[in-house]
Amino acid sequence: MRKQLTICAVLVLVLLLLDQWIKLSIKTQFSPGEFKPLLGNWLVLHYTENPGMAFGQTFGASIWSKLSLSLFRMVAIVLIIRYLIKQIKLGATKEFLVVVSLVLAGATGNLIDSMFYDLFFSVDPCVPFNQMVGSGNKAICTAGHFQYAVELRHQGFLFGNVVDMFQLNVRWPNGLPYIGGSDVFPAIWNLADFCISVGLIWAIIRQKTFFR
Repeated sequence: MRKQLTICAVLVLVLLLLDQWIKLSIKTQFSPGEFKPLLGNWLVLHYTENPGMAFGQTFGASIWSKLSLSLFRMVAIVLIIRYLIKQIKLGATKEFLVVVSLVLAGATGNLIDSMFYDLFFSVDPCVPFNQMVGSGNKAICTAGHFQYAVELRHQGFLFGNVVDMFQLNVRWPNGLPYIGGSDVFPAIWNLADFCISVGLIWAIIRQKTFFR
C-alpha cells in the first residue's frame, strides 16, 4: 500500500509543479492576450484567464457563484483523495490509480489559482478577463487620455482567475456541412484541464476493466 501511495503522491506533485510553473511563466512573461507559436502554427500559447470552470466556462457573475465553485472544487478534491486511498487499500490496479491521480492533480492545480493568485498579483481593471458584467464592483479604467467605467470581477482568496494558455489552432475543412471552417477545439486550456480530461476519457474507455 505504501508503494502505491508514494507513486500516486509523486505523480500528483510532479503534475502540480509543472502546471504551476507553466502558469506562473505565462503570467509573468506574457502580456494579456499575447500569442506565441508552440508547435508550429497548430498549437499556440495564448495567455488568457477565466473566472470559472475548465476550458473557459463561466459560472455566473455573483460573488456566491465563484465562491460556490471554489468550495465545490475543495470538496471534490477531498472526496477524490479519500476515494484514491480507498482504492489503494482495495488493491486497485496501478493503471486505475494513475487515472484517479490525473483527475486529482488537475482539480488541485486549478484550485491553487483561485486560492492564491489574487494574493500575489495585482488585478488590472483594464484587462478584459478581469472584467465581469453583473458583478457590481465598479472600477475606472484609464486608456491614454480616456477613462471609462467597468465592472471588475470579485477578488481575493478563492476568487482568483484560472490561468489558461494552450490553444489548438486547427480548423475543420471548409467543405464540411455546418462545421466547415470553424475551430476544431476553440477553448483555451491549461495542463490541469488536460489532466482532468485525459483521466476522465481514460476511465470511460477502460470502464469495463475498472468498474467490473
